[in-house]
Amino acid sequence: MIRVMCSGRVDLGFVLRAFSNGVDGVFIAGCRLNECNYTTQGNYYALSMALLCKKILEHIGLDPGRLRIEFMSSADGIRFAQVVSDFSKKIGELGPLGDKEGMQKEGLQEKLSEVIKLVPYIKIVEKEKLGVRLANLDEYKSLYTSDEIEKLFAEVPSYYIDPEKCQACMICARRCPAEAIEGGKNKIHVIDQDKCIKCGTCFEACPSRFGAVTKIIGEPVPPPIPEERRVIARKAKRQGGATV
Repeated sequence: MIRVMCSGRVDLGFVLRAFSNGVDGVFIAGCRLNECNYTTQGNYYALSMALLCKKILEHIGLDPGRLRIEFMSSADGIRFAQVVSDFSKKIGELGPLGDKEGMQKEGLQEKLSEVIKLVPYIKIVEKEKLGVRLANLDEYKSLYTSDEIEKLFAEVPSYYIDPEKCQACMICARRCPAEAIEGGKNKIHVIDQDKCIKCGTCFEACPSRFGAVTKIIGEPVPPPIPEERRVIARKAKRQGGATV
């Protein structure tokens, strides 16, 4: 058991990494809805996050029943024991992660790793729904659809720095949260696609007068230019008739 100060602290990445580490099932217990101790109503976020994660698990071929979320108070000790016992029985029936789903460990691990890398992108796209509070709990059942999740992964963007436009200002490299941009002073920047988390920070940070970062969807990313062609030759300035 891992205790957090609020169920809203349970991030999508935490759950997916648990499965990536070989956990067969994840159970999230939070305080009752509308009874948040911190007035942040983080348990609503946890509910939306868990429903999104279930759809993602289904998308990659895992049984969504391997993840469960329940809300109860500290006085519900008997109910907590019953719910956990029921969940443990369910996971026992499903068996080791991927077995009943007919997935090989290597392939499953690869899929989970890819999804984990996309967590920042997923949270940006689904930001509005992750923060929603619906009065009718039945409405949460249709909050995320399979078609929406299919589209989410089908339209994953990639970002590419146009070597003809890059001015090596280093703004995008400094702001990249994943340190996925290679570059330096007077050196055309290149995005390491294996490190890129698709957050779009570089796209937003690139000065509009340059417009060097391109957003690509549904097409392959052009290969990076060779190292020897990345140095930018600056034109010399003239002062008082002399070249400096």
